[in-house]
Amino acid sequence: ACQPESKFARAYQEGTRKTEYWDPVYDDIISVISKLPKIASLVYRCTYHDGKIVEDRGSDFSGNFCRMLGYNDPSFDELMRLYMVIHSDHEGGNASAHATRLCGSTLSDPYLAYVGGLSALAGPLHGLANQEVLRWIQELQAKFKAEGRAVTAETITEFAWDTLKSGKIIPGYGHAVLRKTDPRYTCQREFGLKHMPDDELFKIVDTIYQVMPGILTEHGKTKNPYPNVDS
Repeated sequence: ACQPESKFARAYQEGTRKTEYWDPVYDDIISVISKLPKIASLVYRCTYHDGKIVEDRGSDFSGNFCRMLGYNDPSFDELMRLYMVIHSDHEGGNASAHATRLCGSTLSDPYLAYVGGLSALAGPLHGLANQEVLRWIQELQAKFKAEGRAVTAETITEFAWDTLKSGKIIPGYGHAVLRKTDPRYTCQREFGLKHMPDDELFKIVDTIYQVMPGILTEHGKTKNPYPNVDS
């Protein structure tokens, strides 16, 4: 819906010199970045609420995004600032950043190039991994609740081995480049320890962190047994 607004696509059709491509491309990039929070908020509000969004242009990027989502909690604003910063640290090496640059190299305008990046981001080995982690934890919770068992280091270890022996992976662990705990995970863990140490879900995630590297090391098929940003 936004692509017809591309200044680069229009400039290219009008015969703009190659040395001047950067100018309308830059305009498009800034335009896309400015539109994304509102688009994402509208999708969320239409899916889960009444489809209405309220902006707060007096706030920062994170605060305004949170208001459009429907949240007005300073601690949530701070969490979103952290989340946005650590997920923008992608340079050009991962799948979505690479896909975006690859599409752009064909002179697709930035709107189309971002679609390429988002398509890569939708894969379970990339952006969808975050949801895969949550799904795995929720399955763990549901199983233990149904069996009347507590969530402990021992029961998590058992569940992890069941997952591995079934031929599946432990989502949120391992990294193509890193061979230690992802510093972006560390940032999130420190935030949790500071702001929500007694939260049930955080306690489970923290316990998983304590036992999983040892399990994966013993399993022997993971080059990096430590958590990544999605954990």
